[in-house]
Amino acid sequence: MKLTKTVVDRCSIPSPVPPATKCQVFLRDDAMRGFALRVTSGGVKTFILEKRIKGKVKRITLGRYPDLTAEQARRQAQKMLGEIATGLDPVAKAKRERDESITLGEVFEDYLEARRNLKESTIHDYRRHLKDAFADWRDKPLKRINKEMVATRHAQLGEKSPARANNAMRVLRALFNFAEGEYETEAGESLFPDNPVRRLSNARSWYKVPRRTSVIKAHELKSWYEAVLSLTDDGQELVRDYLLLILFTGLRRTEAASLPWSQIDFNERSLTVVDTKNGETHVLPLTDFLFDLLKQRKAAVDSPFVFPGTGKTGYLNNHNKPMAKVAKRSGVAFTLHDLRRTFITIAEGLDISAYALKRLLNHKMTNDVTSGYIITDVERLREPMQRVTDFIMEAVGQ
Repeated sequence: MKLTKTVVDRCSIPSPVPPATKCQVFLRDDAMRGFALRVTSGGVKTFILEKRIKGKVKRITLGRYPDLTAEQARRQAQKMLGEIATGLDPVAKAKRERDESITLGEVFEDYLEARRNLKESTIHDYRRHLKDAFADWRDKPLKRINKEMVATRHAQLGEKSPARANNAMRVLRALFNFAEGEYETEAGESLFPDNPVRRLSNARSWYKVPRRTSVIKAHELKSWYEAVLSLTDDGQELVRDYLLLILFTGLRRTEAASLPWSQIDFNERSLTVVDTKNGETHVLPLTDFLFDLLKQRKAAVDSPFVFPGTGKTGYLNNHNKPMAKVAKRSGVAFTLHDLRRTFITIAEGLDISAYALKRLLNHKMTNDVTSGYIITDVERLREPMQRVTDFIMEAVGQ
């Protein structure tokens, strides 16, 4: 039958239909081949056009009824059939038009959809950079972001923090690199072949940010350690043990905070970090100090995490106030990564072999051919791990 207003109004899916069931029916027009009405179990009516284009049958959505009348949909379908007859692909054309006007914010969401293996912490950082550095660019078409704008914004951000300016531009560079390969013309040519962030490299405008080298020095460890042990008020012993775990293992802040009890093996006396920065599972032996620390923590908490928190992640993420208290009491200013660097510095000073040191820190050794033949299991790390612990305990007077 011919799709008219009367036919469309009367068309519906017969009852009864189970509430949770999703189904649809198609009412096809006899006067125009490929023109049809799709009706869902929810009563939504949509005009469509089905046509073979370049060997493949494609379904093109024309619009919903009654926003689009039957006659308007018919004229739109007729126009598309004419374009197809001349060799055009309306689907590809619509995609290209959408891609050509795509905004920075839309590219970012497409990027996250394509990069589903990104860690939550990475996504959080990316969103923060987009909000802090490019909030006024989110709704701007990507094509309108040029080299001069990038250079100017980088300089503006650098006035507050050169390091954050660089990191924000690295995120923007990643989005443009993604767009270069993701959005193409019908001929397969990129819609975004030029990455404007390259201007920073060409002009050598990246800020030179010296790598942080701060550590807790050997003579500072005692006062720092005693200040940490004083964290006993209002549940601050959670942060106390968290800080000690990082110092005595060299784990990264999130690796330590998100450590679940399921990855602690008290029988083998080891801990395992699965979700690591380099993607490789990290296994460390537990020294006597760490074994006792975790045993006491296990008896004190009822949570799947060693360090439970009240946020949506379920693990500890609020430790600034206790850390500030430690810094004030000890006179030692520090960051969480300073604790990791302290562990590394102590291990290097004890002449622990380079291979064992890299394993303790879970650093990749892809450029070292010899390392590929060395299997360092947890037991071979127990002695060097104990040496680091002994050094710390001696420094703090224990």
